[in-house]
Amino acid sequence: MRIIKYFFLLLLLISIGLAVYIFTQKGDYEVSDSQVIKASRFTVFDYVNDYKNWETFHAMNQNNPEITFDYKAKTSDKGGSFTWKDGSESGFMKTVFVKDNDSLSQKMTVDGHKAEVYWKFKDTIGGTKVTYTTRGTIGVLQKFSTFFEGGINRMMHNNIDRTLFNLNKTLDFELKTFSIKVNGVAQRNASFFIKQSFTCKVKSLSRNIKIVMPKLVYFFKKNNIPMAGKPFVIYETTTLNTDIVTVSVCIPTQQLIFMADVSDVTSGQMEAFTCIKTTLKGDYSHRATLWKTAQEYIVAKAYQPNVAGKYIEIYSKTIDDVKNPSKWETELYIPVFPKAEVAPATISVPTIPRPTIPVEEVPTTLEENP
Repeated sequence: MRIIKYFFLLLLLISIGLAVYIFTQKGDYEVSDSQVIKASRFTVFDYVNDYKNWETFHAMNQNNPEITFDYKAKTSDKGGSFTWKDGSESGFMKTVFVKDNDSLSQKMTVDGHKAEVYWKFKDTIGGTKVTYTTRGTIGVLQKFSTFFEGGINRMMHNNIDRTLFNLNKTLDFELKTFSIKVNGVAQRNASFFIKQSFTCKVKSLSRNIKIVMPKLVYFFKKNNIPMAGKPFVIYETTTLNTDIVTVSVCIPTQQLIFMADVSDVTSGQMEAFTCIKTTLKGDYSHRATLWKTAQEYIVAKAYQPNVAGKYIEIYSKTIDDVKNPSKWETELYIPVFPKAEVAPATISVPTIPRPTIPVEEVPTTLEENP
């Protein structure tokens, strides 16, 4: 009986000693790891820069069915943010500094504990060297919970390594896997829409569309405007061979809506037209191939382009529908004249009352405006 008493006393002393040891450990940490990602620096930076992509590669989401994410109007570039909830734990992350294709600085708060995250992107042989650094402070409870996983530094090393490994795996497969199908002649019906237009350099087009489109979707939600279909882009200039391009990011509406003059968001309408439809299944980075395939088909089939029309891209399946870029779908519509007619028949758009809605202007920061 005395032996059992001594055993429990010894166990108590060990427990107290261990608790004191853990309690007196430093709560500060700084961990950094690097890995070469098999993709261009522009591609890697653009992918990491958008928080919506983190669900496909970040360690926080791996094998964790309980975690949920909430995205606001802006999820990339400076000011981009998102929140998450994992059981009783909640977190917030915001980008505070961006140097294009070079580095990102982010601030994170998890249950009141603050941390900083830094990304560095550098060209190297075989792709892009990505360095992921995080530093912060943990509380007493976290000291105890992480101690049995080897300590906070070891746990953070494992998370960063897994994140970079997943990033490489995701980009290597998801961005390279795509297919293009020419659907042939199609008829686009007359439609109404709300749009936001901008002019930028071609190399910044995809990034600027990613900035404007979520804000336009948020604009619809904030003003209780029902969306009558998927977002699309009208190319006001119908070639990507020039350095500068003007586009309108649009969302269809059920009727023509009169917009207040104070807003940079305007309404528009489009008459029906005949076109060649071509579909890209995969990441937007293959849009140039999409355009080339469609234009080659038009030449091969001897269709006459309708230069008075506008090229349209409809984003029928996006990151909001499925996180994997290899499953996104983009439809390109190039206006042509039907072969049986000199010009396509004009379909009149019925006159519909134009309600005026109070709207809040959506400020947009674009990249590399000329």
